[in-house]
Amino acid sequence: MRRLRLPSRMSEPLRFSRRTLLYGGLVLLVLVFVPLIVASSRWLHASRIDLTTDQLYTLTPGTVHIVDTLQRPLRLTLYFSDHATRDLPQLRSYEQRVREMLQEMVARSHGTIRLQIVDPVPYSDDEASAEGSGLTAANGGSNGERVFFGLAGSAMSGGLEAEGAEERVPERSLAIPFFDPSREAFLEYDIAKLLYELNQTSKPPIGVISSLPVDGNPVLGQQPWTVMQQIGQLFDVKMLDAASLQHVDDSIKVLLLIQPRQLPVDAQYAIDQYVLRGGHLVVFVDPDAELDGTPYGADSTTFPDHSSDLPRLFAAWGVLYDPRKIVLDRARALQIELGGSSLNHPAMLDLGAQELNRNDAVTASLQRINVSTVGYFDLAQDARTRLIPLLQSSREAEVVPTQRVLDASNDPTTLLQGYQPDNSNYVLAARLRGTFDSAFPERANQPGYRARSAPNAEVILVADTDLLSDRLWVEPQNLLGQTMMQVFANNGDFVTNLVDNLSGSSALLSIRGRSTSQRPFTRVQALRNVADQKFLQKEQELEQELADTRRRLDELQPAKGSRGGTVTAEQRREIEQFRQRQLAINKELREVQHQLNAEIDALGLRVKVINIVLVPALLVLIGLLYGWRRTRHSRARR
Repeated sequence: MRRLRLPSRMSEPLRFSRRTLLYGGLVLLVLVFVPLIVASSRWLHASRIDLTTDQLYTLTPGTVHIVDTLQRPLRLTLYFSDHATRDLPQLRSYEQRVREMLQEMVARSHGTIRLQIVDPVPYSDDEASAEGSGLTAANGGSNGERVFFGLAGSAMSGGLEAEGAEERVPERSLAIPFFDPSREAFLEYDIAKLLYELNQTSKPPIGVISSLPVDGNPVLGQQPWTVMQQIGQLFDVKMLDAASLQHVDDSIKVLLLIQPRQLPVDAQYAIDQYVLRGGHLVVFVDPDAELDGTPYGADSTTFPDHSSDLPRLFAAWGVLYDPRKIVLDRARALQIELGGSSLNHPAMLDLGAQELNRNDAVTASLQRINVSTVGYFDLAQDARTRLIPLLQSSREAEVVPTQRVLDASNDPTTLLQGYQPDNSNYVLAARLRGTFDSAFPERANQPGYRARSAPNAEVILVADTDLLSDRLWVEPQNLLGQTMMQVFANNGDFVTNLVDNLSGSSALLSIRGRSTSQRPFTRVQALRNVADQKFLQKEQELEQELADTRRRLDELQPAKGSRGGTVTAEQRREIEQFRQRQLAINKELREVQHQLNAEIDALGLRVKVINIVLVPALLVLIGLLYGWRRTRHSRARR
């Protein structure tokens, strides 16, 4: 009889249910990937891809160079009033843009830059810290709270390898008082400039050559001009004597040449070579420097010559400038008090935002600059340089001889007699860029001589010196026994910005304004433009019919011999017909507006359907297709 041997259960392989395997796999994934993610965030640097149209989140090479060459640890604190801005979506959106830019720089610095983000709530230590760091609070927050939105930076003492950098006393502290959304195009420049200045160990030296008493006269008790006092707070100002100048040292970051009159040839050659070696020069010339104290000459029969020029260097650089011509501009005439009466002086100009270059970091945030008896610049036909305007006149400007302005000093309104606008924007101040040739080829045998500059060298030209004087931009006021300067124009900011911009490294100068993160609705704007054209046509039609009707009414009245303003029946019919036509045109205008709104609403509906319905549906469909294919593949393998 055959015996049946039952298999032993102990010899069977251990089997687990699918659910147990799934849970076990999930636990294993957690145990493996969590440490991996932590380790990668600590030791590995994430790769980033900038998919924005204008590469908004990609640092320019100039910024990368500044961040990579930092020699001291920097501590940055971004103060943003999160609670106070809960009803300000535009400012909150810009804060995200600023934060992401800062985080990109921090990631690039490999630990050299430390960033902290603080919400300075009212009456807190953080609010006091923000004020103490030099930040400016804006009004208009939720419940009347003040809004802080600025950056405080500190350079820490010691090397990068020193321990406890956060606890050390800062060697230098600077701040961006408030991030103005209107300066978004210069956001990267402003932050990179802050980093660059924090990395400096001392004030950058600048040189000044001037025939005007800009530095005051201690013997006579005259203080330096206010613009020089402002520059002295940020830079180490060195006054250079033109009479003995033989060489401009390369340590001079910026050289200011103000009212160059009878400049010695050796001084001109020193300036020429300084520019060709890559030095940064700002030239202030003037057809009539009103604060020039040059007295009447022995043979002078008219006004003394207070003009200045740099003819030899200008000719070598391809610059055209006539010290005997002044730009008048009746559209920008400055209102002054003369002889107890108020009048507009066409030779003294109040330059507004439209006359300032909004695409240049120097003038982008300025609102008003006052100039007086200003000249203008142009380029020669064979010039290898180019002018980039910083200040310019309106198209209502006219150029007149300097002598005519001097003759009208007692009654400036006579300058408007026979006024004929030239319909041209005259360049009053500009960046001159290009390759500069030496104005002294005869000195080619001297040691260290340079015949030509590097490509894209730069000089700043300003055709006025009066803008430096206090009278055009500040007014002294007595406050509690102290004399305070009340600023009513941005002249001082303009000059300080010039020096600040040029004193930076070549990397800082290479950072240009960028596009903003605000993307316009181009399709909606196009629809509005079409509607505006339709409105304009209808308005012109209405105005024409109104004029025709009035003319018709004027023709009917004498024909009918009406008396005492009596309206005839024919006139009433004309008026009624016009009113009916006016109502019809107004109805057409409303229909145009209604059609515009309907098209915008339809466009908005299509965008919402795409974002809310179509894209999620496509993602779900792709997921279902992927799952279906995985299921089929699994079944086929079985």
